[in-house]
Amino acid sequence: MRSIPLTFCAAAVAAATLVPVPSALAEAGSGHEDPRSRATLSVSPSSVAPGGEVDLEFAGCKGKEATGSSDAFVSQARFSPGADRAALFAEARIRSDAEPGDYDVQAVCKDDKRTKASAVLTVVHRNRPMPVAPVRAGGGGTAALAGEATEQAGPGTAHEVIGLALAAVAAVAVAFRSVRRRPAAD
Repeated sequence: MRSIPLTFCAAAVAAATLVPVPSALAEAGSGHEDPRSRATLSVSPSSVAPGGEVDLEFAGCKGKEATGSSDAFVSQARFSPGADRAALFAEARIRSDAEPGDYDVQAVCKDDKRTKASAVLTVVHRNRPMPVAPVRAGGGGTAALAGEATEQAGPGTAHEVIGLALAAVAAVAVAFRSVRRRPAAD
């Protein structure tokens, strides 16, 4: 009797593993890729505030130099080979007056094919100020609250009177209970 549910479970597992295969084959295409599409440009970080810097990596360029440009950059970025020579690297500074939004970044390789690649950079404005120097240890984010803490001097006279009254009530309760527990002397 248990073979029927086991058969259905096995069929479900087989179907689940075989269904993604046709979709993966369809995405692979016919295998004829344009060699110019193998160049890639990556921007890190992908979102940055005005005045910040981004690192650019241009892979797929056969030359030793490339240039990068964007409306968000202060000036044109100049790529140079990295230590592993597999890609070209550059740094770019974002204009301090750049408006928030997405900006296209283009890189052009200085090789015989003029290989090109593009990426998107997002400029964001941060509402709160970012630290520009290390924070002194010992307070962190609570340093702003330290001034408020010194204004509170502790318990006042009212708190002391209430505390003394509660202590007196507790003492009377203990004394009353100890008197009740004593055996009666005959």
